[in-house]
Amino acid sequence: MIVFVKLLLAHLIGDFILQPTSWVIDKETNKYRSIYLYLHTFLHFILAWVLVGKLEFVWFATGLAVSHGFIDFLKLNFQTSETKRIWFSVDQILHFLVIVAITLIYSNNQIDLKFFGNHFWIVFTGFILLTKPTSIIIKNIISIWTPESKTDDDSLQNAGNYIGILERLFVFCFILMGHFDAIGFLLAAKSIFRFGDLKEAKDRKLTEYVLIGTLLSFGIALLIGLLVKISIGFSF
Repeated sequence: MIVFVKLLLAHLIGDFILQPTSWVIDKETNKYRSIYLYLHTFLHFILAWVLVGKLEFVWFATGLAVSHGFIDFLKLNFQTSETKRIWFSVDQILHFLVIVAITLIYSNNQIDLKFFGNHFWIVFTGFILLTKPTSIIIKNIISIWTPESKTDDDSLQNAGNYIGILERLFVFCFILMGHFDAIGFLLAAKSIFRFGDLKEAKDRKLTEYVLIGTLLSFGIALLIGLLVKISIGFSF
């Protein structure tokens, strides 16, 4: 476990702390011709080897660094201005998987498949249900009351959808951890932030629309969270 932590620390230092913006810009401009791509790769080799602190880890550090450079090479060559955000996520996920693989190989461990038991699948299903599926369900339920003024606001694109997903996942986690008091705090915090917008809108229909959507979102999250918690207790 400590090897994984050290490798993750090496990745965070190498990718975010010790990589100046000028390196990133040069890599994106010159791609594989950029000297900073190779300096960045070598830096990850040094960090991984030094932080693990074992002489025999040199070959694992080499493999980790080479794979890191290759993943960065793929990202630099295939990302565009439109897909840059997606490639950033893919890049980080691949680096994380490599770190996990190196840790398992070096420690001579195997993945414990018991982790993916009944409890995992029940919780994971509840998690997925509270994301886009619930957003679509809520949207269809309250679509008959959509106020006309709602289409003329200056909010960020899909911001309301993402906020709803995040608040449901927070409620879901709070229920699983038994912190029901935190749900009240979350609802109160959202109400405070929303109060100013609704007050300025001076639109009763919009206020009622937002209130229905919020209560539905929290209600579904509470229901799914409780069902998952009960199912975990009775799963076999």
